[in-house]
Amino acid sequence: MGFIKDYMNNTILRHELNDLTQEVFGFDFEDWVQNGYYEGDYIPYSYEENGRLIANVSVNRMEFIQNGQERYYIQLGTVMTKEEFRKQGYAKRLMERVLEDYKENCDGIYLFANLNALDFYKKMGFSIEMQYRYTLKEDIRVKIQEIAKKHITEDCFKQIDASEQLQKNRYMEAVRHSAVNTALEQKNKYALQMFYTARMENVYYSSKLDCYIVMERQEDILYLQSIICTKKIRLEEILSYIQEEYTNLILGFTPCTEDTCLCISQIYDGEDDYRLFFYGEKLKDIETEKLYFPELSHA
Repeated sequence: MGFIKDYMNNTILRHELNDLTQEVFGFDFEDWVQNGYYEGDYIPYSYEENGRLIANVSVNRMEFIQNGQERYYIQLGTVMTKEEFRKQGYAKRLMERVLEDYKENCDGIYLFANLNALDFYKKMGFSIEMQYRYTLKEDIRVKIQEIAKKHITEDCFKQIDASEQLQKNRYMEAVRHSAVNTALEQKNKYALQMFYTARMENVYYSSKLDCYIVMERQEDILYLQSIICTKKIRLEEILSYIQEEYTNLILGFTPCTEDTCLCISQIYDGEDDYRLFFYGEKLKDIETEKLYFPELSHA
């Protein structure tokens, strides 16, 4: 039994990690690495036995601008143990190694935990925290949709054609140099943003605003997950260039202070999917400042 960490540039070990990730969570990150989106901020801590990876906890270094203040957080992800090795304390020992390395060297540690792991994280010293999710007010929605109808269609957001490599390159460059357009903006967002959007399936662009958005529809609800542009643009202006029909719009991020008047904020506990756990006093501000970790920053 051996402990290893920070080995993403080791092809053999990375493939072992990817195999375990597919086995436990059902997703594959190898294309993400091969296409150059991995840039070093994802650091696995693992146990291996006879060349097989049996348990893992990954550190994700997260740099945020939080209401104008720089914050350096650690987000934990891909916490997993091979089925036949579970309940033997491997995840606990890995978590202890992570805490020893980072608890004094960051502004806080957090993770989104499955509901069946709540007791484990409480025993590790983590506390549950609530976020606030933002929904566009009904009267504002009606007003904005009326404005959108008056705009020239060519100026409004259109879905990016994934085959247009030049447009994808421009999008990736915008991700790298994106302005702060939210109250909790990830600075080093490139790797995770591209993990979610490399296929460009939900990426839209407005030439008028020179702005990209990531947006999904579920029935009559629009989920605006991300704003990517190199200058700051008021949320109301961005929304007024969306000509999609919808009866509700939910944000996957926290609007800036000057834009909160457009929205209703509601406490959000993760519902049936997860709970947010934190370790470190500064992370209490997520709840007190009514913030929401960007959905495309989840590791």
